[in-house]
Amino acid sequence: MNATIEKQDLFKEALGNYPTGVTIVTTTDENNIPLGLTVNSFASVSLDPLLVLWSIDHKVSSREAFENGGKFAIHILAGNQSELCKTFASKDVDRFASCNWALSPLELPVIEGAFAVLECETYKTIEAGDHTILIGAVQNIQVDKELNPMLYHRRHFGEIPAEFYS
Repeated sequence: MNATIEKQDLFKEALGNYPTGVTIVTTTDENNIPLGLTVNSFASVSLDPLLVLWSIDHKVSSREAFENGGKFAIHILAGNQSELCKTFASKDVDRFASCNWALSPLELPVIEGAFAVLECETYKTIEAGDHTILIGAVQNIQVDKELNPMLYHRRHFGEIPAEFYS
């Protein structure tokens, strides 16, 4: 086996076993058509100012809209939104037809039912290998404290187990 492919396989194995949260990131294109995709490469960056980051693969068809749009909304999914997560990870489907959503006062598509939504203005973009890292300055935050966030681990989605909260 090629050493590079072997390293990539080990990398996928290691990070695929690292539990993460799951998000859907949304924006609009130049014609105000909503765009969104499932993302698990999300992290906090700074408290002052409030900054978060996520990354987008260079092969994603909506990449330019996210990179050049100047703003995006990050939805930290609730544990009961696995079907929505799968829909926004699928190709050639009307992703927004499968959910309730509305444009926010910042003119971003916001999906109902998420654990949290962070509306961001693009702070910086950084080219990194086959992805672009987008850093967002958080402008607005909504949190539904009645919900629990989704967890992704070993290719499975689900709610964080109750024993984590006791």
